Amino acid sequence: MAENTKPRRELWILGVQPGEGREETLFSYLETGGYVCRLEQYSNLVTGRPLGIVLDVSPFSDDGWGVLLKIKSSPATRNIPVLPVFLSEKGKVGGVFPVAGFFTLPIDDQYLQSRLAVYGLTEDVETWDLQSMVVSRNGEEKLSKAVEAVGFEVIKGYTGKEALALASIHPVYVMFCSQMLSDMSAFELQERLRLVPYSSNTPLFALLKESMKDGEKQALSREIAHLTRKKQLTCDEFLGYLRRRD
Repeated sequence: MAENTKPRRELWILGVQPGEGREETLFSYLETGGYVCRLEQYSNLVTGRPLGIVLDVSPFSDDGWGVLLKIKSSPATRNIPVLPVFLSEKGKVGGVFPVAGFFTLPIDDQYLQSRLAVYGLTEDVETWDLQSMVVSRNGEEKLSKAVEAVGFEVIKGYTGKEALALASIHPVYVMFCSQMLSDMSAFELQERLRLVPYSSNTPLFALLKESMKDGEKQALSREIAHLTRKKQLTCDEFLGYLRRRD
């Protein structure tokens, strides 16, 4: 039997500056899970085409939020799955944020519809009356119309607390949330939804602004810092997030 010489696609770690050694724990965890991985730079992404990206978005990252925005803004790279993580200054894994995916604003209607179809979220819209929720400060009218065009009824929430209240009495099929609300981040909303009956598995897509100032990136990193553990996640806990995304 001929040897299979087809190269295995890799998981890339981005947002970590080479030479710091902060990627070592992630490397250990991923290799234990049977993944091929390496530390890389965004500039190599188009030609490299990894299986997925593990991205540090902590305050200690190498412009993690900027890298995420560049990945999701480019048609050449936006379909690559990204798993945001929080790495401490020493590289310990303090948190993992497995949102269903990311869309950049202003929304691209055709891209939104195609990605929802790929995720299998449009298969039942003609059979059942399904609701989606759009959570943002301004209602995101263009996004709401695009979601309605797919076949969903749209419910709007304007803060994280309002979204939680609505979800507790009116579960929805899918949710779209601005990455930063007035009272919490999309990551925190997802964490709190897990405690709401019937909403713990609701797919949540985070909405990214077209551009971010340095102060906004720093604020986002600080916002997620309080969602992290004081002690790092174990290898099994971390790999559990990857398995749930398969």
